[in-house]
Amino acid sequence: MSRPVLITVRGLSKHYRMGKLVIQALNQVDLDVHQGEYLSIMGPSGSGKSTLFNMIGALDRPSAGTISVAGLDLARQPPRRLAFFRGRHIGYIFQSFNLIPAYNALDNVALPLIFSGRTRAEALDQAKATLDRVGLGHRLTHRPDELSGGQQQRVAIARALANSPSIILADEPTANLDLQTGEEIIKLLFELCRERGVTVISATHDHKMLVASDRICWIRDGEIDRIETAQEAGIRVGSIT
Repeated sequence: MSRPVLITVRGLSKHYRMGKLVIQALNQVDLDVHQGEYLSIMGPSGSGKSTLFNMIGALDRPSAGTISVAGLDLARQPPRRLAFFRGRHIGYIFQSFNLIPAYNALDNVALPLIFSGRTRAEALDQAKATLDRVGLGHRLTHRPDELSGGQQQRVAIARALANSPSIILADEPTANLDLQTGEEIIKLLFELCRERGVTVISATHDHKMLVASDRICWIRDGEIDRIETAQEAGIRVGSIT
């Protein structure tokens, strides 16, 4: 792939202690992720994909190895620097949406912008523009319980995009959606990746997510089993109906 490398993972390991038992979640993982790439991390439950996902998002620290984003070694940064990094460079999309129930769509998207230092007026303007882009310009004042699952996920995508991050991390973004709505969300993520040059990393076990992928990283028992392009896996990129 000719695009520059944005994320470099080398010898990454993570273990957890449960009493006397040591659980090896990741073992000596090496991975490069390119700028503007759509990478899917595939694996069954307990394979280590969510742990790798959390490491890339600076939500957890490795037991060994390094992970660098644009030259910044995340394992060596203090918590405050990591919080700043997450707020400015990472957008998160969760399978359970994680919207604030009492806030409408506009305020759910504007809130992280305000936390990042925007004025309320600036945050609301940017939130509205982003919600317009994901097709929810007509639902700005609706709370999560007044939105369908697909609409809630679109609000979550808008929230992740609003601060113009360089990386979007999508954790099982179609898990709680029906087939048609899930396909709509995949198409939207694919389009946004191409339009904005954002690097999208999706942790999933949903095979329909693969049609948006440039590459697929298959992980099993805490180790990378193989990495292949969508073409090598027999998938035509962008073949989203």
